[in-house]
Amino acid sequence: MANENTFHSVIPVAVWGTGNVGRAAIRAVAAHPGLRLAAVITSDADKAGRDAGELAGLDRELGVGATTDVLAALAEVDAVAYAASGELRPDDAVADICRALTAGAVVVTPSVYALYDHRNAPVEMRNPVERACREGGASLFVSGIDPGWGNDLLPVLASGLAATVEQVRCQEIFDYSTYDAEDSVRYLVGMGQPMDYDPPMVAAGVPTMVWGGQVKLIARALGIEVDEVREVVDRLPLSADVTTALGEFGAGTQGALRFEVQGIVDGRPVIVVEHVTRITGDIAPEWPTPADGGAGAHRVIIDGRPRIEITIEATDEDGNRSAGGNATAANRLVNAIPWLRAAAPGIYDGLDVPLTPSAYLRTVADEKVEA
Repeated sequence: MANENTFHSVIPVAVWGTGNVGRAAIRAVAAHPGLRLAAVITSDADKAGRDAGELAGLDRELGVGATTDVLAALAEVDAVAYAASGELRPDDAVADICRALTAGAVVVTPSVYALYDHRNAPVEMRNPVERACREGGASLFVSGIDPGWGNDLLPVLASGLAATVEQVRCQEIFDYSTYDAEDSVRYLVGMGQPMDYDPPMVAAGVPTMVWGGQVKLIARALGIEVDEVREVVDRLPLSADVTTALGEFGAGTQGALRFEVQGIVDGRPVIVVEHVTRITGDIAPEWPTPADGGAGAHRVIIDGRPRIEITIEATDEDGNRSAGGNATAANRLVNAIPWLRAAAPGIYDGLDVPLTPSAYLRTVADEKVEA
């Protein structure tokens, strides 16, 4: 089944993982006329047997029950949207992805940061994935929003609107008060931890590992080489206790985090990926904020002539901006599946894979014509 490489037949897809990105991926597959949701894989025994529509927050059933049987699910599909977390388990995530590729399924995933720029990924990670692609005759696309389209495709396209470019800056600005991943917020990002706590997300070398590949992708697209990648980190404590949907965060603990991953050329940062993260929106007002004062945004700034600024504010799941960002990441990946099915086996990045126009809009138009 998985060796039929065509745009024209409906592609059976498994969504592997039912968390923040997995929910959005289920909705994306269900909406796409060229895809069919054939399986949902979960590691949570309590979710096994539950309908995918329920797990994705839809108001209808999709007729596909979640399963913990990975082998059986992979036997039924030609593509996998791998949405299981890889932040704290990258080796396990790579092993899962290789398993799917070897079975002949193309894989799209945001879960392995080191493979966003696979050309510069560690060989001990890249080689097994390339081997799995060859053995299964399959392809892999690793992307997200940030890292992902927010700091590869979007800034590269925006740079083409300028005559001269002095700096490319990509920003993710988010209030994490409603982000549905408490362990990541508290222990990975460090919110609510003592100021002498070292958040793993900004440990020396980690920002470069996660976002340095995006800096290099932009540089490659612009035809330049960065001399080095630098990291700049700033953290601020809470001045008072704060209570959010995630619980209490005490005064004196970390309440805001800002860092930059800078691509240096001739001693100057010419490509910058910047993150500004708060536990509530009123902390660190002197740092960059969303243009409308909302809970989150992604922004690209091209300093040059002319100066160009693009801000994207996505919402989903009852107006939640974190969910909106997750949905854009999932949709970028899921919409790429037909292209990947037609591509030669191998690993592809955000500059290789074209941004596919919405298939859902065409479906709506067709339904209106038929009516």
